Amino acid sequence: MSEKNKLIPGLPSGFEDRWNKTLILKKRLLKVIENNFIKYGFDPLETPSFEISENIGSFLAEDDSNPMSDVFSFNDGEKNITLRYDLSSPLARFFAQNNQELPSIYKRYAIQNVFRNEKSGNARYREFTQADCDIVGNVNPAQANAELCNLVASTLIECGLKKDQFTINVSNRKIVQGLIEDLKIEKEKQVKVMRAIDKLDKPGFGLKGVEELLKKERKDKSGAITKGANLSDGQASRILSFLRIKDLKELKENFKNPITQEGIKELEELFEVLNFGNYYDQVKTNFTIVRGLDYYDGFCVETNLNFKAKNIKGKRVDIGSICSGGQYNKLISRFKGIDIPGTGVSIGVDRLLYVMMQLNQMEIDTQNPVIVCVMDEKYLKNYYDILDNLRKNNINAEIFLDSKKNLGKQLTYANKRECSVAIICGENEFNENNVTIKNLKGVKGENNKTIPKANLIDEVKKLI
Repeated sequence: MSEKNKLIPGLPSGFEDRWNKTLILKKRLLKVIENNFIKYGFDPLETPSFEISENIGSFLAEDDSNPMSDVFSFNDGEKNITLRYDLSSPLARFFAQNNQELPSIYKRYAIQNVFRNEKSGNARYREFTQADCDIVGNVNPAQANAELCNLVASTLIECGLKKDQFTINVSNRKIVQGLIEDLKIEKEKQVKVMRAIDKLDKPGFGLKGVEELLKKERKDKSGAITKGANLSDGQASRILSFLRIKDLKELKENFKNPITQEGIKELEELFEVLNFGNYYDQVKTNFTIVRGLDYYDGFCVETNLNFKAKNIKGKRVDIGSICSGGQYNKLISRFKGIDIPGTGVSIGVDRLLYVMMQLNQMEIDTQNPVIVCVMDEKYLKNYYDILDNLRKNNINAEIFLDSKKNLGKQLTYANKRECSVAIICGENEFNENNVTIKNLKGVKGENNKTIPKANLIDEVKKLI
């Protein structure tokens, strides 16, 4: 093949290979998360990667003229189909399609990949794994949302985070909705206002960035321009004053709009129920949380780390929420014509993984195999007998797959695989019914041990 025809290996921006210790830790996190979801009484659901575009819509795009700009959509003959961008919209479609067979209160969890056509960086990917729990049906909202907060705290602690390393921030979208009503902000501007407020705690924004988005436009460091909501100075100023309030009592005294008061009351009821559980101190109010997805209409939650993580350049940055969600009462009504309330949370597994790899607080069992070296091809059957014996005793094991390679190259391979033990047997061992064990992590010159074959399993277990 000519040089110009050679392919250059690489990935598109926002996509990532995972392997070795990173993938092992991810699989462990997934197992812990799923077990905890089941412990809390949620049932599993799996939906396809693609949905009919009009069924799930797109609640991500900030460009009103191109509502599908932040998703991956394709023409499929008569219909357009879209790679799912979250797990809540497919849940709404599934529930509407199958509600007659489901219990009146449907608690489901889903752990699958989602896809977003957006800017990547700092643990933000265009394909990533979400672990969702949702409760659909007529329930006491305070109980359901408190259960989700308890679930988030419990799951993150099971995954290896300490209580002082994360905070579950809650709010209620009705609080801001009442403020918007008081300010007489036109309907077509309301989504932009909500999204501007939601960006307050995002990296690179703050009050100044939100003010720019509330007014004409915001230009980021790259020069990209995001059109603002075009509010008046007075409207923007009132919203910025609201964003400075941190105390629920102060909010209640200063904002009397009925919708705002309803949102405050729902938060108070949430904290009453939380007080019955073990994670009350993990949950704090943050009235700036309204969630970027437009289908949320009540309770909102974002779980943030209390420390910064390193980005790929080694700089410490805020990577954003590792678990978020909220309440949606109208998402399913698009299918059923009646409001069926739902509420849910979503753990960003790959973002959590990004952090846990840096913290090194969760033990990673690499489970690298014992390697059976092949010293002489005529004893191949004997080597396979040893291999089978190891595997029957639940010891990960492999046999070196090229009998023509010398022992040095076989051990070089074993070291690169980070194997802890090599089994080395030649004519003497087989004649005397012995095996030689090499401790690859041991002190050189003292790491070989010849033992009776009958003691193989016990001796290997001491070293792995």
